[in-house]
Amino acid sequence: MSKPTSPIIQQIADSLHLAQTSGKPISPVRDLLTEGDVATAYAIQDFNTERGLKDGRRLVGRKIGLTSVAVQKQLGVEQPDYGMLFADMAIPDGWEITRSQLLQPKVEAEIAFVLGRDLDSESPTISDVFRAVDYAVAAIEVVDSRIADWKIGILDTIADNASSGVYVLGGEPRPLTDLDLRLCGMVMECKGEPISTGAGAACLGNPLNAVLWLARTMARVGRPLKAGDTVMSGALGPMCPVVWGDVVEARIEGLGSVRAAFAA
Repeated sequence: MSKPTSPIIQQIADSLHLAQTSGKPISPVRDLLTEGDVATAYAIQDFNTERGLKDGRRLVGRKIGLTSVAVQKQLGVEQPDYGMLFADMAIPDGWEITRSQLLQPKVEAEIAFVLGRDLDSESPTISDVFRAVDYAVAAIEVVDSRIADWKIGILDTIADNASSGVYVLGGEPRPLTDLDLRLCGMVMECKGEPISTGAGAACLGNPLNAVLWLARTMARVGRPLKAGDTVMSGALGPMCPVVWGDVVEARIEGLGSVRAAFAA
């Protein structure tokens, strides 16, 4: 028998869902929760995940957020967070992203991994992660927030599916044997001007460390990573705002480039 959902979990989940479908952001939800109550924030996220699955959305992976130690300190946490990736969030490289899909978009350049094997143990090793990854690819995550003016704390972003929007994968998949992930340099440009730079080491020292954390966490909460899943491993440099009409291109050493194009 399933455990009843508390009224506050459903209330906040409904508010976030309505914000998404109506295009109207809401006030921060953290004021309705006990400070530091990460478990309830994830319960809200899970409520909307189940809503999506019941509505026919297909779960195709996960995203990892807060992989920067500086951002963790800013939000008062000591580990990353996670969110769900659904099939309708995947945008082909260079295809136009429409206004109806997003409220307040910002962009991050990341390395994405596609798994060739399940990672369903609660105590995988980094070697298990190496063997499970089929290939890596350059990616842009278009993050978004249902919270007005991005005035978010840790509870807001977790409840809001880790501030997920859509994501774009590049077209040059590479096996891990061809890459030094720590040293993969990144530059992201808009209108020919650099807007963000970084490297793989900015993501928990190595993006695979983020995947290891995620694999352990997902197994523990009952949503283990499976073969075929896409994992957005976390930003390699600062997140940047965009305006409609922009075309953003990220280049990552060894992985080529990827573009996110926003409708005018």
